[in-house]
Amino acid sequence: QVQLVESEGGLVQPGGSLRLSCAASGSIFSTYAMGWYRQAPGNQRELVATITWGGSTNYADSVKGRFTISRDNVNTLYLQMNSLKPEDTAVYYCNAQTSRGNYWGQGTQVIVSS
Repeated sequence: QVQLVESEGGLVQPGGSLRLSCAASGSIFSTYAMGWYRQAPGNQRELVATITWGGSTNYADSVKGRFTISRDNVNTLYLQMNSLKPEDTAVYYCNAQTSRGNYWGQGTQVIVSS
């Protein structure tokens, strides 16, 4: 199994920045991709960004040029969010895709509001 723990989100003004992190533990050797997803009230969970173990990245069109996904060489995934907009308000979830299954963090709330 893989355990994922996200950092705290928070309240950010429009145009501001925030960095989320996700610490992975457990059978992370079986992970071939990780990513960030988000779910706003009344909406389905949607992809924000993913990164493969080889470093290839993929972004939702809505965040391209504003968000950057990265990881260290050990066990932490990051999401740098710049130029935040009110429509970025959502619960953000860390995800790990492994040979043994798909795992999710508990989610962290990000609110973009003045």
